[in-house]
Amino acid sequence: MRFTTKKTAILLASLITLGSASHVAAETQWHMPTPYGDANLPTQIAHEFAEEIKNNTASELNIVVHSGASLIKHPEIPRAVRTGQVQLGEVFIGIMGNTHPVFKHDNIPFLATTFESAEKLWQAAKPEVEKQLNKEGMMLLYTVPWPAQSLYTILPVNTLSDLKGLKMRAYSPSTSRLADLMNTTPTTVQVPEIPQAFSTGIIDAMITSPSTGVNGQAWDYLSNYTDVRAWIPKNIVVVNKRAFKRLDKQTQQVILDAAAKAEAKGWAGVRVKAEEDTKTLAKHGIIVSQPSDELMTDLKKIGAIMIEEWKAEAPEVETILSNFNQ
Repeated sequence: MRFTTKKTAILLASLITLGSASHVAAETQWHMPTPYGDANLPTQIAHEFAEEIKNNTASELNIVVHSGASLIKHPEIPRAVRTGQVQLGEVFIGIMGNTHPVFKHDNIPFLATTFESAEKLWQAAKPEVEKQLNKEGMMLLYTVPWPAQSLYTILPVNTLSDLKGLKMRAYSPSTSRLADLMNTTPTTVQVPEIPQAFSTGIIDAMITSPSTGVNGQAWDYLSNYTDVRAWIPKNIVVVNKRAFKRLDKQTQQVILDAAAKAEAKGWAGVRVKAEEDTKTLAKHGIIVSQPSDELMTDLKKIGAIMIEEWKAEAPEVETILSNFNQ
Protein backbone atom coordinates (compact mmCIF):
# COMPACT_ATOMS: atom_id res chain seq x y z
CA MET A 1 0.00 0.00 0.00
CA ARG A 2 1.32 3.41 -0.95
CA PHE A 3 0.98 6.49 1.27
CA THR A 4 1.28 10.10 0.35
CA THR A 5 3.64 12.15 2.47
CA LYS A 6 0.65 13.80 4.20
CA LYS A 7 -1.01 10.46 4.96
CA THR A 8 2.27 9.05 6.28
CA ALA A 9 2.68 11.97 8.62
CA ILE A 10 -0.86 11.52 9.94
CA LEU A 11 -0.31 7.81 10.50
CA LEU A 12 2.96 8.35 12.35
CA ALA A 13 1.37 11.00 14.52
CA SER A 14 -1.45 8.61 15.36
CA LEU A 15 0.98 5.85 16.30
CA ILE A 16 2.96 8.23 18.51
CA THR A 17 -0.23 9.33 20.21
CA LEU A 18 -1.36 5.75 20.79
CA GLY A 19 2.05 4.84 22.14
CA SER A 20 1.99 7.76 24.52
CA ALA A 21 -1.52 6.88 25.67
CA SER A 22 -0.46 3.31 26.38
CA HIS A 23 2.46 4.57 28.46
CA VAL A 24 0.26 6.93 30.43
CA ALA A 25 -2.23 4.14 31.08
CA ALA A 26 0.58 1.91 32.30
CA GLU A 27 2.25 4.56 34.47
CA THR A 28 -0.25 7.07 35.73
CA GLN A 29 0.89 9.97 37.88
CA TRP A 30 -1.45 11.72 40.27
CA HIS A 31 -0.82 14.90 42.24
CA MET A 32 -1.79 15.27 45.90
CA PRO A 33 -1.43 18.72 47.49
CA THR A 34 -1.37 18.83 51.29
CA PRO A 35 -1.46 21.93 53.50
CA TYR A 36 1.13 20.98 56.12
CA GLY A 37 4.85 20.33 56.17
CA ASP A 38 6.61 16.98 56.23
CA ALA A 39 7.17 17.04 60.01
CA ASN A 40 3.41 16.73 60.61
CA LEU A 41 1.77 13.35 61.20
CA PRO A 42 -0.90 13.80 58.47
CA THR A 43 1.76 14.53 55.86
CA GLN A 44 3.90 11.61 56.97
CA ILE A 45 0.88 9.35 56.61
CA ALA A 46 0.17 10.84 53.17
CA HIS A 47 3.67 9.90 52.01
CA GLU A 48 3.21 6.35 53.36
CA PHE A 49 -0.20 6.14 51.66
CA ALA A 50 1.33 7.15 48.33
CA GLU A 51 4.25 4.73 48.72
CA GLU A 52 1.94 1.81 49.50
CA ILE A 53 -0.14 2.50 46.39
CA LYS A 54 2.96 2.74 44.26
CA ASN A 55 4.27 -0.58 45.58
CA ASN A 56 0.96 -2.42 45.33
CA THR A 57 0.32 -1.27 41.76
CA ALA A 58 3.86 -2.11 40.62
CA SER A 59 4.44 1.63 40.05
CA GLU A 60 1.50 1.88 37.65
CA LEU A 61 -0.04 4.58 39.85
CA ASN A 62 2.38 7.09 41.32
CA ILE A 63 1.01 9.72 43.68
CA VAL A 64 3.23 12.77 44.11
CA VAL A 65 2.65 14.42 47.50
CA HIS A 66 3.12 18.19 47.40
CA SER A 67 3.41 19.10 51.08
CA GLY A 68 3.30 22.45 52.85
CA ALA A 69 0.85 24.04 50.39
CA SER A 70 3.70 24.09 47.88
CA LEU A 71 1.49 23.27 44.89
CA ILE A 72 -1.86 24.76 45.88
CA LYS A 73 -2.74 27.03 48.79
CA HIS A 74 -4.70 25.33 51.53
CA PRO A 75 -8.10 27.06 51.04
CA GLU A 76 -7.98 26.26 47.32
CA ILE A 77 -7.34 22.52 47.62
CA PRO A 78 -11.02 21.41 47.75
CA ARG A 79 -11.82 23.36 44.60
CA ALA A 80 -8.73 21.97 42.85
CA VAL A 81 -9.86 18.40 43.58
CA ARG A 82 -13.49 19.13 42.71
CA THR A 83 -12.60 20.61 39.31
CA GLY A 84 -10.02 17.95 38.47
CA GLN A 85 -7.06 20.33 38.58
CA VAL A 86 -5.52 17.65 40.80
CA GLN A 87 -6.73 14.11 41.36
CA LEU A 88 -6.75 14.10 45.16
CA GLY A 89 -5.78 16.29 48.07
CA GLU A 90 -5.70 16.70 51.82
CA VAL A 91 -7.57 19.46 53.60
CA PHE A 92 -8.41 20.54 57.13
CA ILE A 93 -12.11 19.74 57.11
CA GLY A 94 -13.18 22.86 59.01
CA ILE A 95 -12.13 25.23 56.23
CA MET A 96 -14.89 23.72 54.10
CA GLY A 97 -17.50 25.00 56.55
CA ASN A 98 -18.61 27.71 54.14
CA THR A 99 -19.50 24.99 51.63
CA HIS A 100 -21.88 23.17 53.98
CA PRO A 101 -22.40 23.08 57.77
CA VAL A 102 -21.65 19.35 58.01
CA PHE A 103 -17.97 20.22 57.54
CA LYS A 104 -18.04 22.23 60.78
CA HIS A 105 -18.75 19.25 63.02
CA ASP A 106 -15.26 18.92 64.47
CA ASN A 107 -14.64 22.66 64.86
CA ILE A 108 -17.37 23.16 67.47
CA PRO A 109 -15.76 23.84 70.87
CA PHE A 110 -16.39 21.34 73.67
CA LEU A 111 -18.63 19.06 71.62
CA ALA A 112 -16.04 16.26 71.51
CA THR A 113 -12.86 16.77 73.51
CA THR A 114 -11.43 13.25 73.91
CA PHE A 115 -10.23 10.92 71.18
CA GLU A 116 -12.97 8.46 72.08
CA SER A 117 -15.72 11.07 71.74
CA ALA A 118 -14.08 12.49 68.60
CA GLU A 119 -14.17 9.05 66.97
CA LYS A 120 -17.84 8.74 67.93
CA LEU A 121 -18.56 12.17 66.46
CA TRP A 122 -16.80 11.22 63.24
CA GLN A 123 -18.89 8.07 62.86
CA ALA A 124 -22.00 10.20 63.42
CA ALA A 125 -20.93 12.82 60.87
CA LYS A 126 -19.29 10.62 58.25
CA PRO A 127 -22.45 9.65 56.28
CA GLU A 128 -23.49 13.30 55.96
CA VAL A 129 -19.97 14.37 55.02
CA GLU A 130 -19.80 11.69 52.32
CA LYS A 131 -23.18 12.76 50.90
CA GLN A 132 -22.00 16.34 50.58
CA LEU A 133 -18.66 15.39 49.07
CA ASN A 134 -20.49 13.24 46.54
CA LYS A 135 -22.62 16.22 45.49
CA GLU A 136 -19.41 18.15 44.90
CA GLY A 137 -17.82 15.45 42.75
CA MET A 138 -15.49 14.12 45.42
CA MET A 139 -15.12 10.91 47.41
CA LEU A 140 -13.74 10.49 50.91
CA LEU A 141 -10.65 8.32 51.26
CA TYR A 142 -9.48 8.74 54.86
CA THR A 143 -9.15 11.05 57.84
CA VAL A 144 -6.29 11.90 60.20
CA PRO A 145 -7.16 13.66 63.47
CA TRP A 146 -5.12 16.32 65.20
CA PRO A 147 -4.44 16.51 68.93
CA ALA A 148 -6.94 18.54 70.92
CA GLN A 149 -6.78 22.27 70.22
CA SER A 150 -5.51 24.45 73.07
CA LEU A 151 -4.69 28.09 73.71
CA TYR A 152 -1.34 29.71 72.87
CA THR A 153 -0.63 33.23 74.12
CA ILE A 154 2.25 35.56 74.78
CA LEU A 155 1.06 36.38 78.31
CA PRO A 156 -0.65 34.05 80.85
CA VAL A 157 -4.43 33.69 80.63
CA ASN A 158 -6.56 33.02 83.70
CA THR A 159 -9.91 34.47 82.62
CA LEU A 160 -11.66 35.19 79.37
CA SER A 161 -11.19 38.92 79.98
CA ASP A 162 -7.42 38.40 79.68
CA LEU A 163 -8.01 37.75 75.97
CA LYS A 164 -10.21 40.75 75.28
CA GLY A 165 -8.97 42.86 72.38
CA LEU A 166 -6.27 40.41 71.28
CA LYS A 167 -5.85 39.41 67.64
CA MET A 168 -6.74 35.72 67.48
CA ARG A 169 -5.65 33.48 64.64
CA ALA A 170 -8.59 32.08 62.68
CA TYR A 171 -8.45 29.38 60.00
CA SER A 172 -12.06 28.35 59.44
CA PRO A 173 -15.55 29.82 59.71
CA SER A 174 -15.97 28.24 63.15
CA THR A 175 -12.70 29.59 64.53
CA SER A 176 -13.61 33.06 63.27
CA ARG A 177 -16.91 32.86 65.13
CA LEU A 178 -15.13 31.58 68.23
CA ALA A 179 -12.75 34.54 68.14
CA ASP A 180 -15.71 36.91 67.93
CA LEU A 181 -17.40 35.32 70.94
CA MET A 182 -14.14 35.53 72.91
CA ASN A 183 -14.07 39.31 72.30
CA THR A 184 -10.93 38.96 70.20
CA THR A 185 -10.32 39.98 66.60
CA PRO A 186 -10.29 37.02 64.19
CA THR A 187 -7.31 37.18 61.84
CA THR A 188 -6.89 34.56 59.11
CA VAL A 189 -3.41 33.07 59.18
CA GLN A 190 -2.43 29.74 57.63
CA VAL A 191 0.04 27.43 59.37
CA PRO A 192 3.21 28.34 57.41
CA GLU A 193 2.59 32.02 58.24
CA ILE A 194 2.17 31.63 62.02
CA PRO A 195 5.74 32.45 63.17
CA GLN A 196 5.93 35.63 61.12
CA ALA A 197 2.38 36.62 62.14
CA PHE A 198 3.30 36.46 65.82
CA SER A 199 6.67 38.11 65.33
CA THR A 200 5.16 41.06 63.45
CA GLY A 201 2.14 41.50 65.72
CA ILE A 202 -0.44 40.35 63.20
CA ILE A 203 -1.76 37.92 65.82
CA ASP A 204 -1.37 37.73 69.62
CA ALA A 205 -3.01 34.37 70.31
CA MET A 206 -4.17 31.15 68.68
CA ILE A 207 -6.01 27.94 69.45
CA THR A 208 -4.30 25.01 67.79
CA SER A 209 -2.69 21.65 68.49
CA PRO A 210 0.55 21.00 70.37
CA SER A 211 1.87 19.48 67.13
CA THR A 212 1.38 22.73 65.22
CA GLY A 213 3.19 24.56 68.01
CA VAL A 214 6.13 22.18 67.96
CA ASN A 215 6.47 22.13 64.18
CA GLY A 216 6.35 25.94 64.11
CA GLN A 217 8.76 26.29 67.07
CA ALA A 218 6.25 28.34 69.04
CA TRP A 219 8.81 28.93 71.81
CA ASP A 220 10.50 31.45 69.53
CA TYR A 221 7.56 33.88 69.67
CA LEU A 222 5.30 33.08 72.66
CA SER A 223 5.52 31.81 76.22
CA ASN A 224 2.22 30.25 77.34
CA TYR A 225 0.17 27.19 76.43
CA THR A 226 -3.10 26.70 78.29
CA ASP A 227 -4.34 23.14 77.82
CA VAL A 228 -8.07 23.83 77.29
CA ARG A 229 -8.54 20.89 74.86
CA ALA A 230 -11.42 22.60 73.09
CA TRP A 231 -11.98 20.20 70.17
CA ILE A 232 -10.25 17.52 68.08
CA PRO A 233 -10.31 18.41 64.37
CA LYS A 234 -9.36 16.28 61.40
CA ASN A 235 -7.79 16.41 58.00
CA ILE A 236 -9.60 14.54 55.25
CA VAL A 237 -8.14 13.15 52.05
CA VAL A 238 -10.55 13.34 49.12
CA VAL A 239 -10.32 12.13 45.54
CA ASN A 240 -11.97 13.42 42.39
CA LYS A 241 -14.77 10.93 41.62
CA ARG A 242 -14.22 10.93 37.86
CA ALA A 243 -10.49 10.31 38.25
CA PHE A 244 -11.16 7.43 40.64
CA LYS A 245 -13.78 5.84 38.37
CA ARG A 246 -11.37 5.89 35.42
CA LEU A 247 -9.10 3.45 37.27
CA ASP A 248 -9.56 -0.30 36.96
CA LYS A 249 -11.26 -2.09 39.86
CA GLN A 250 -8.04 -3.63 41.12
CA THR A 251 -6.31 -0.25 41.40
CA GLN A 252 -9.37 1.25 43.06
CA GLN A 253 -9.22 -1.48 45.70
CA VAL A 254 -5.51 -0.85 46.29
CA ILE A 255 -6.33 2.81 47.02
CA LEU A 256 -9.20 1.93 49.35
CA ASP A 257 -7.06 -0.58 51.25
CA ALA A 258 -4.24 1.93 51.64
CA ALA A 259 -6.75 4.55 52.79
CA ALA A 260 -8.12 2.26 55.50
CA LYS A 261 -4.60 1.64 56.79
CA ALA A 262 -3.82 5.35 56.71
CA GLU A 263 -6.88 6.19 58.79
CA ALA A 264 -6.02 3.52 61.38
CA LYS A 265 -2.47 4.90 61.61
CA GLY A 266 -3.84 8.40 62.07
CA TRP A 267 -6.13 7.65 64.97
CA ALA A 268 -3.46 5.55 66.70
CA GLY A 269 -0.55 7.88 65.99
CA VAL A 270 -2.25 11.10 67.09
CA ARG A 271 -2.57 9.85 70.66
CA VAL A 272 1.19 9.40 70.87
CA LYS A 273 1.95 12.71 69.13
CA ALA A 274 -0.33 14.67 71.45
CA GLU A 275 1.57 13.55 74.52
CA GLU A 276 5.02 13.85 72.95
CA ASP A 277 4.45 17.31 71.51
CA THR A 278 3.00 18.75 74.72
CA LYS A 279 6.16 17.61 76.53
CA THR A 280 8.30 19.15 73.78
CA LEU A 281 6.62 22.53 74.26
CA ALA A 282 7.49 22.44 77.97
CA LYS A 283 11.01 21.23 77.27
CA HIS A 284 11.64 24.33 75.16
CA GLY A 285 10.51 26.73 77.85
CA ILE A 286 6.82 27.24 77.11
CA ILE A 287 4.73 27.36 80.28
CA VAL A 288 2.21 24.54 79.95
CA SER A 289 -0.67 25.10 82.36
CA GLN A 290 -4.13 23.80 83.09
CA PRO A 291 -6.97 26.29 82.59
CA SER A 292 -8.69 27.91 85.55
CA ASP A 293 -12.23 26.85 86.38
CA GLU A 294 -13.46 30.33 85.49
CA LEU A 295 -11.84 30.23 82.06
CA MET A 296 -13.25 26.79 81.30
CA THR A 297 -16.74 27.79 82.44
CA ASP A 298 -16.74 30.80 80.12
CA LEU A 299 -15.31 28.86 77.19
CA LYS A 300 -17.89 26.10 77.57
CA LYS A 301 -20.64 28.72 77.52
CA ILE A 302 -19.27 29.89 74.18
CA GLY A 303 -19.24 26.28 72.99
CA ALA A 304 -22.91 25.90 73.91
CA ILE A 305 -23.76 29.06 71.92
CA MET A 306 -21.91 27.72 68.88
CA ILE A 307 -23.66 24.35 69.07
CA GLU A 308 -27.05 26.07 69.05
CA GLU A 309 -26.03 28.30 66.15
CA TRP A 310 -24.76 25.28 64.25
CA LYS A 311 -28.03 23.41 64.77
CA ALA A 312 -29.90 26.21 63.04
CA GLU A 313 -27.76 26.05 59.90
CA ALA A 314 -29.01 22.81 58.32
CA PRO A 315 -31.20 19.77 59.09
CA GLU A 316 -28.17 17.51 58.57
CA VAL A 317 -26.68 18.96 61.75
CA GLU A 318 -29.58 17.61 63.81
CA THR A 319 -28.94 14.19 62.25
CA ILE A 320 -25.27 14.32 63.22
CA LEU A 321 -26.01 15.39 66.78
CA SER A 322 -28.77 12.80 67.16
CA ASN A 323 -26.43 10.02 66.02
CA PHE A 324 -23.65 11.34 68.23
CA ASN A 325 -25.82 11.49 71.36
CA GLN A 326 -27.22 7.98 71.01
